[in-house]
Amino acid sequence: MGVKLGPKVDPADALELVRVLNPENTPGKIVLITRMGATNVERALPGLVGAIRDAGRRVLWVSDPMHGNGMVTAAGVKTRSFDAITEELRKTCAVHRAAGTVFGGVHFELTGEDVTECVGGASGVTEDSLTRNYASPCDPGSITSNP
Repeated sequence: MGVKLGPKVDPADALELVRVLNPENTPGKIVLITRMGATNVERALPGLVGAIRDAGRRVLWVSDPMHGNGMVTAAGVKTRSFDAITEELRKTCAVHRAAGTVFGGVHFELTGEDVTECVGGASGVTEDSLTRNYASPCDPGSITSNP
C-alpha cells in the first residue's frame, strides 16, 4: 500500500497511519512515498524518517521528486525544474544515510518523446524554450505557485 507524504505531515500522524494500516508490521506492506520538494527535505524528512525508524516500523521508503518541485513560469507555463528534482534526490539520500535507513526507490515520470516540459539539467531547456514542444502540462491543476 502506497502512502504519499508531503512536507507538512506530522511525523506522529504518519507513524499512527502506518500502525493502523499495518498493525502486524508485515515487511513489504507499506510504501512511504515522500514528496517534499527540494527546499523542504532537510527540514521535514529527518523527523519523519526518525519517527518511523525509532518505532521499528518496516516500510519501503520511496521519493517522488516530480511532484514537490513544480513551478509556474512568469509566462504562466506549468513546469518542473530538473535541477530541483535532482537536488531533492541528493538530499533524500543524505537524510536516509544519516538516519541509517534504506532509501528504496524513486518515482519518475518520463517519456521517450522529445518534449520540452521540464527546465534545467543537461537538456538546455529554459523557460523561454519551453513552448518549443510543450506537449502536455505538468500536472495541470496541482501546481498553483512557485514552491
